[in-house]
Amino acid sequence: MRILLTNDDGIHAPGLKVLERIARAISDDIWIVAPMEEQSGAGHSLTLSRPLRLRQHGEKHYSVSGTPTDAVMMAIGHLMKDTPPDLILSGVNRGANLGEDVTYSGTVSAAMEGAIAGVRAIALSQVYARDRQGDDVPFEAAEIWGERVVRALLALPDRPKTLINVNFPALPASDIKGMKVARQGFHDVNRTRIVRNTDPRGYEYFWFALDHSDSVPEGSDLAATADGYIAITPLHYDLTHDDSLASLQFAFRNGAE
Repeated sequence: MRILLTNDDGIHAPGLKVLERIARAISDDIWIVAPMEEQSGAGHSLTLSRPLRLRQHGEKHYSVSGTPTDAVMMAIGHLMKDTPPDLILSGVNRGANLGEDVTYSGTVSAAMEGAIAGVRAIALSQVYARDRQGDDVPFEAAEIWGERVVRALLALPDRPKTLINVNFPALPASDIKGMKVARQGFHDVNRTRIVRNTDPRGYEYFWFALDHSDSVPEGSDLAATADGYIAITPLHYDLTHDDSLASLQFAFRNGAE
């Protein structure tokens, strides 16, 4: 099995090294194509206004001067054009990709780009406690459980045009209760806090910070990880709201303007 690894934390991210160890336990045909620098929050963005740079770090090991989507497109459309991947693994992200935050996630979007290209894709993220930051984030749960989760998913039939979003809870691996399939949840409060400050030259700048409530909808990915389970959530890139189709079709049945 040929596996492509990518992420949104950058080519030197600790989580990518964890992902490589997970992947090499499954296959010896591993390609790595990831952004040169951190691209957290990049979502499904694509670089169109400037050229991309490609740097080789070793055999089948590259970085791209762009977004996670750029990295996947460069891998499939150029580097692996004649030897396409059978599976794309994106992550392991430093931090959760749960609820509506999947819409911002470069980790999830990289997997989504793979699904659009017809490649089986899984996004993996490591939740961490609020008192852990930067390089202090532990990846033990993903490290110990990652291979087991990926193998379990690969044993199931592939569903075209979908990806699987996996979140490991912020717990020691021995305290995890197991895997739980859950729907995408939504925080009941999602505030974007804007931090205002002044740089050393006296110019004002602003920095976004996300503040979420602690409530979790029952049966959601948020609830699963809060309860000590690995959340497994199927996602798809068809954003059509089916429940609205009939009413809108009725309202515009006569070509109303």
